[in-house]
Amino acid sequence: MRTTKHPAKKTRIDNTTDATRGEPLALRAAKRKAELEAALVAVPADDERARGDIEIALGALSELMAGDIKHLSHITAAELSRWLEATKHLAETTPKHKRRHN
Repeated sequence: MRTTKHPAKKTRIDNTTDATRGEPLALRAAKRKAELEAALVAVPADDERARGDIEIALGALSELMAGDIKHLSHITAAELSRWLEATKHLAETTPKHKRRHN
């Protein structure tokens, strides 16, 4: 008896970092900030690690966005780009898969 395996379906997780490619960096960062602030509200109070990670990321962004965001220096633009990539998967959750019993 021959069985064929079907590849597992890939679940695409979109986030603002990917969805806003091509937009100005300051706008992308502002959208990501809003996304992280909403995630922080949703994270349970007892999940200290997740809350701490999000709070650190938001603190770092506030320092980067303190100047003239309409005219970013090359250094600030590079740091914002790094920040966006570093926080790309922060606060994401993966869907829970149902276990198959054999």
